Formats: sequence, C-alpha cells, structure tokens
Amino acid sequence: MVHHGRHTDGHEGPVVVFLIGMRVNRWRAVTTWWPALAAMPRMLRELGQDPGAGLLGYRTVLGAGGPMVVQYWRDLDSLIGYAHDVDGAHRPAWRAFHERARRSRGAVGVWHETYVVPAGGHETVYNDMPVSGLAAAMRHHPVRPRTETARGRLARVAG
Repeated sequence: MVHHGRHTDGHEGPVVVFLIGMRVNRWRAVTTWWPALAAMPRMLRELGQDPGAGLLGYRTVLGAGGPMVVQYWRDLDSLIGYAHDVDGAHRPAWRAFHERARRSRGAVGVWHETYVVPAGGHETVYNDMPVSGLAAAMRHHPVRPRTETARGRLARVAG
C-alpha cells in the first residue's frame, strides 16, 4: 500500500546496517552457488521467528551484481552473536559454502559490509512509497514541520 506524502522512520537509537550479497561468477556451477542462495531465506525465517535475536527487518534486492539483502539490526552484539551461534542456521551454511567455494575456484563470491550507526547518525525520507527500509523495520510516520529537512530529521534522532 502506498502512503501518500512524505514519511520518515521513528527510530531514535543506534542501528546496525548489514549488507550481504552474492555474485555468481560461473553460472554452470549450480551446485556451488544454489545452496548459498537457498540458505539465506532459511536464515531470515529463523531470525524472523526469534524477535529476541536482534534482526529488526530486512529487504532483498536483485541487481546486476547479484542478490543482496539489506538487514537492520538492533546492535552489533546481536549480529555477531547470530553469526557465531553454533545452534543456528548460519554456521553450518557458512561452513558448507566455504567447502564448496574452495573446490569451485571462484564460481561464486559472497561479500558483506557492516555499518554501526550511532543514535543521531541516520535520517530517512519516503515520498509516496509503501512502508519500506528502516521505517518498515521500526516505525513509520508522516514528516512534520520539525522533520521536513534532512537536517531536522538528524536533529530529531540526535537528541
């Protein structure tokens, strides 16, 4: 559903933005890249079923460089905790990927970037959009006079 007008998120604390993506370098090496691609939805489902894990929300993006997931996390400890959780879906998927990738000699690449954004270090605006991004992960509300500009939105979250 499109929300007409200008909106922003209602998040006022710190947030961790985690980008993770995959690039298929050899399409014929399906047994190397398909398991990596198929593992991500399982992990996102697992995280979605455990609100205490710290994942606030995510968005999957398909582009020329391959699939990417933009994730919003409560804090860095939650993200790292999930990555190292021996009982979670990530560890076995990561181990299996590395074994296949080592044998495939570059058939598929994966990457990630982590951004720790302190309180006051972000601002958002959504014009005539469905609820998305950080607003979907947290709260979504109309822009008000004090949040009309990027500077105003940054001042709001800075305190």
